[in-house]
Amino acid sequence: MQPRTIDEFVGQAHLLGQGKPLREALERDSIVSLILYGPPGTGKTALAHIIARKTKARFLSLNAVTSGMADIKEALRGAKREDRALLFIDEIHRFNKLQQDALLPDVENGTVTLIGASTQNPFFSIIPALSSRSLIFQFLPLEEREVRAILEQALTDRDRGLGGTEIAADPEALDFIAASCEGDARRALNALELGVMIAGNSGRARYDKGLVREVLQKKALYYNEDEHFNTISAFIKSMRGGDPDAVLYWLAKMIEAGDDPLYIARRIVICAAEDVGNAEPEALQLAVAALHAVEAVGMPEGRIPLAQAALFVAMAPKSNASYTGIESALSDIRSERTSPVPSHLRSAGYKGAARLGAGIGYQYPHDFPGQHVDQQYGPRGRTFFCPSEEGYEKKYRQRLRERRSRE
Repeated sequence: MQPRTIDEFVGQAHLLGQGKPLREALERDSIVSLILYGPPGTGKTALAHIIARKTKARFLSLNAVTSGMADIKEALRGAKREDRALLFIDEIHRFNKLQQDALLPDVENGTVTLIGASTQNPFFSIIPALSSRSLIFQFLPLEEREVRAILEQALTDRDRGLGGTEIAADPEALDFIAASCEGDARRALNALELGVMIAGNSGRARYDKGLVREVLQKKALYYNEDEHFNTISAFIKSMRGGDPDAVLYWLAKMIEAGDDPLYIARRIVICAAEDVGNAEPEALQLAVAALHAVEAVGMPEGRIPLAQAALFVAMAPKSNASYTGIESALSDIRSERTSPVPSHLRSAGYKGAARLGAGIGYQYPHDFPGQHVDQQYGPRGRTFFCPSEEGYEKKYRQRLRERRSRE
């Protein structure tokens, strides 16, 4: 069911719709080096084969999983014998740096036009010298309606699909496949083919939703390194933004995908300190308690303290004053002349300290009303901590306003 022409191609309208640059380049047979990046089953390899049929150039193909340096060199030698050659490399992110370096001279001088397909972010998995000489196009997971269209096409196509069978598929079954395949057309077609085969072998006349559930068993999440970092980013930003439903959704995705629960717990601890801070000091305590709880009880029960801590952080009043305060102080230390410790604050617990003036003049705050006495503690004229009006920090702000007004 792989599309044979650009008109048969389903999805990626942002790249291949009418008037889009990639489609224009394809129709004019003026393809330059490309890296097609996105999840499995979204059409990267299919598009490469469409290019192979369309182009007047010699089309060479390698799979990085099974190809070594000798295969690369042989393909490049073949390209040099042609007036124009396209080299398609599936799973190009599997090539190591040395193998990618071997491609560079011929891509750079135009001996070969590279088309790479990758499920990994090329900015992390492809050497900069190669990625900078290629146009990078990101493929997106197919929408449910697009997957549904592919399934219907497969059911009616008599030459390449299942149009010759006597098995009918219920609309609800097709909807369930389209919703469960995570935008992966290959997975959807596999589920359709297997279900029709089982229905035929068991004498059933229809492929219904119950059979789909048997075929699919458990939905498989697409969750590579990119998705890991994108999801944890969404999780943290949802806690920071105070959206408890989004927090639970991204947390559930990470748990279901098998992310390290201790990694998740550490991110909650950081968010509690960075984004809640002293507006609600209990957030950090609960986050640390959740970290220890997950260590103690493991999974799957550990999902409960993770959820409790993440929701507390999400719903707590927010302040990043602790984060901005230490960043400001560090910037001052790194860029300004370091202030000496005032003599009255210096350690005086050794013989001869008084002769150096250490500790002389220090005033003990508990000897004064309110346990506070005005004296110099740090560099004069430098303010790093600016508490917010949220939660407990509102009290800190008032207290500091009074103290600083007396200085």
